[in-house]
Amino acid sequence: MRRGSRSRAAQGVSEMPDAQRSDLRGDGSDPALGGPGVAPAAGPEGNEDSDARGFASFAGRHGLGAVECIDLAVDAARLAEGLWFVVADFEDPAHGGRARAWRFADHEARDHGATGEDLPARVAPSGREGAWRGPHPDTWRSSLSRDEYQAAVAAVRHAVHEGDVYQANICRVLAAPLPAGDREPDARALARIFAAGNPAPYAGAIHVPAASGIEPVWVVTASPELYLRLEGGVLSSGPIKGTAATADGLREKDRTENVMITDLVRNDLQRVSAPGSVEVTDLLAVEAHPGLVHLVSRVQGRVQVAQDAPGGLWGQVLEATFPPASVSGAPKSSALRIISELERGPRGPYCGAVGWVDGDTSEAELAVGIRTFWWADDELRFGTGAGITWGSDPVEEWEETELKAARLVALASGEAAAD
Repeated sequence: MRRGSRSRAAQGVSEMPDAQRSDLRGDGSDPALGGPGVAPAAGPEGNEDSDARGFASFAGRHGLGAVECIDLAVDAARLAEGLWFVVADFEDPAHGGRARAWRFADHEARDHGATGEDLPARVAPSGREGAWRGPHPDTWRSSLSRDEYQAAVAAVRHAVHEGDVYQANICRVLAAPLPAGDREPDARALARIFAAGNPAPYAGAIHVPAASGIEPVWVVTASPELYLRLEGGVLSSGPIKGTAATADGLREKDRTENVMITDLVRNDLQRVSAPGSVEVTDLLAVEAHPGLVHLVSRVQGRVQVAQDAPGGLWGQVLEATFPPASVSGAPKSSALRIISELERGPRGPYCGAVGWVDGDTSEAELAVGIRTFWWADDELRFGTGAGITWGSDPVEEWEETELKAARLVALASGEAAAD
């Protein structure tokens, strides 16, 4: 991580359109995350240590008290049974990435339409968490400076000119220490701040403390993007490509970007879908999210995989579709090579996958790990990036990364985001 390159993303910007769907309550709380009206509760079978072993909370699924962690590179077939919460790094194992899933002793499943009010108190936390103490706004550093990022954009444009790639997503990672020197900050507190100030359709959090004896994890996401949903045998994805402060700011370049990635998602899903079942159900829809708008398309297919293949259903699905198309590029293999050459260090959970897989109901919802914070090496980290094509302007692409980061970094820093 290069030091001394501060991002102005720590400053809040932009207006706030209508809030998107979230299982988090209107007062910014969720029974699984704690908040008003939630009584302290013991863990499963009265075990008060359950909360000390971590929690997970996403739309439709909640868990308390981690009991097991598996490596999906080895044990993806185990996702066929039970409820698992998934965090997969963008990088593959050969490049230091990890794809893991956690099982919790106490868990709850609900319909997506639920508000969270019906979640039993037994899944609620013990109430020991405190207030969020975020980084000072001046302490955020960027893995790529403005000049370095703009040079990377120029390098991708050159690769497009040479015919090596059509699009590549170039990202940078922001990092800052917490003022209190926390070893493991309160993930619930940050999730509640985002629920109130930046509601998102695929918001969630998972924290398994290092002291739990289970493989630790700390991720809080306000992702607006669907990587994969499995429901009723249909596998669907909602790639986002194209971002602006308002709908009037969307350009032809944004539309071209989206169509290109939507086609890549279609090709990915065809590898694990019944012949002829893959279709684009929505193309270039404009979605308003807090502080910005996105172009979103929808692709779906009826899932069909080899029954006896190693890794089972999810081993094959992840092999066919990961990393997500929208945060890699096209062709995917060429884009990944360019990304590894131009970015400084791994992305980690950023641009990976975060969410849940319920083998008992044959349902799943995984978000693309954008607008996502994670805790690593005693620092809070957050990634931001943009899709680069021949039509990209280096200055505008840098500004897009600032726009995507500004609101959430401001909230995490204890500043009020501009509405």
